[in-house]
Amino acid sequence: MAHTWDTSAISDQRGRLAVITGASSGIGYEAALTLAGKGARVILAVRSEERGADAAGRIHAAHPQAQVEVLPLDLADLSSVRRFAEELLGRRTPLPLLINNAGVMALPYRRTVDGFELQFGTNHLGHFALTGLLLSAILAAPQARVVTVSSGAHMSGRIAFDNLDGTRGYQRWVAYAQSKLANLLFAYELQRRFAAAGAGAISLACHPGYASTELQTAGPRMDGSALGVRLAQTVNRLFGQSAAMGALPTLYAATAPEAYGADYIGPMELGGMRGAPGRQLSSARSYDPALAQQLWEVSERLTGVHYDLTTTRVDTAQTHG
Repeated sequence: MAHTWDTSAISDQRGRLAVITGASSGIGYEAALTLAGKGARVILAVRSEERGADAAGRIHAAHPQAQVEVLPLDLADLSSVRRFAEELLGRRTPLPLLINNAGVMALPYRRTVDGFELQFGTNHLGHFALTGLLLSAILAAPQARVVTVSSGAHMSGRIAFDNLDGTRGYQRWVAYAQSKLANLLFAYELQRRFAAAGAGAISLACHPGYASTELQTAGPRMDGSALGVRLAQTVNRLFGQSAAMGALPTLYAATAPEAYGADYIGPMELGGMRGAPGRQLSSARSYDPALAQQLWEVSERLTGVHYDLTTTRVDTAQTHG
C-alpha cells in the first residue's frame, strides 16, 4: 500500500448512510464532514444536541447539499443507546456504515448511568451495545462496514475481568488502555462472527495516531486543572497532527475498496503517530480469540445485548437479562 492516501481517493458516497458516534468535534466531525461532502447521508450520533446542531451547520456551510442529521446518543447510558437504536430501526433502513468513534480518555474515576467505570463503559460497552442493537440494519445492507476507533494506547492494555468497574483500584491511563484493547478485541471478534455466519458485512479497526482534539484536555478539565489544560494544549500544538489528518485512518477503513475485515489502519509515520494511513498490526493480545470470547460473553451479560447474526431484517436486536 502506498502511504499517500488522502480524501481525494474516496469514491462517490451517494446512497450510503453513515452513523458516526461522537461526530460533533474532532475526528468524528472531520469524518462526517468528508463523507457528507462525498454525498453520503450522515447521522451525527452525539451526546449534546446543541453541539451536534452546530456541527451540522458547519457541514452544511461547507457542503450546502449535504444530507446530515443529528440524533442524541449518550454511550454512557444504555437506555439512551436503546432509544437511539429504536429510532433508527423504526425507519427500516439498512445501515451500510457504522463508525464507532466516540470516546473518553484518561478521566478521573467516574461511573456511567448503569454503574460501569466510565472509560470502559463508554468506549467499549456503549459501542458493543449500539452495534448489537443495530445489527439487523447492518446485515440488511450489502457490503456493510463497522469501523471501531481504537488507539495506540491499547498496546499496554490488559483486560482486568476482576476489576472492570475500577473499585479494586483505578489508574486512569491503565483504564484507558484497557478500553482501547477492548475495542480491538471486539472489532476482531465481530469479524470472526461475520465470517462464520457468511455475512457480507465486515468489521475493522483504526487509530488516529496523535491528533490534536478535545480528547487530551477533557481529563484535566474534569480535574479542574487549568495548568493541565494548558499543558495538554501546548503538547497538542507541538506534536499533534490535525484532526483532519487523524480522521484519515477512519475514512480509509470506512471507504477504501482495499480495506478488509479485521484490518487495523493507522498513520504510517513516526511510529504510527502521524501521516497517511496504512495497514498495521496491533498487539498480540488483541488477536487472542479466547480473550475476545471471554470479553464478548461478559459484555453481553453487562449490557443485556445479544448478537443475532441470522437475520437480515431491519428490526430490533434481541436483549436479555
